[in-house]
Amino acid sequence: METVKNLNKWANAHTYQWLDILRIAVGVFLFTKGVSFLTNTQYYTDLIAPIKNLGGGMLFVHYIVAAHLVGGVMIVFGLLTRWAIVSQLPILLAAFLINFIGEMHVANLILSLSLFLVCVFFLFYGSGKHSADYYFKMQQ
Repeated sequence: METVKNLNKWANAHTYQWLDILRIAVGVFLFTKGVSFLTNTQYYTDLIAPIKNLGGGMLFVHYIVAAHLVGGVMIVFGLLTRWAIVSQLPILLAAFLINFIGEMHVANLILSLSLFLVCVFFLFYGSGKHSADYYFKMQQ
């Protein structure tokens, strides 16, 4: 718990507006990806075909859409950002592995890897000073 407080103190002392814009952009991207998966079911079905027959594959399918929709909104507002990021990491790691092991789509591979790395950064950095987390902390 003390480590999280130290990370928050460091992040609040080193806050930059472009980092907040990056966090919001990541959240919007994840939310739109969740909407895309909901509306384009054939593409989504083809995408998850390698894991469909694994145990719990359909559970993972439903988890992806829910995590992208809810997590994306939480990341945009900076509300429980670290928890929202933690829910995204397995999905982004799987996206990277599917693009690396399966049919290699270089653009998707680079996108999933860069998004994974940005999310790992925000896992440590937190939501920053311009967020709901910071606002609620200051209300205490």
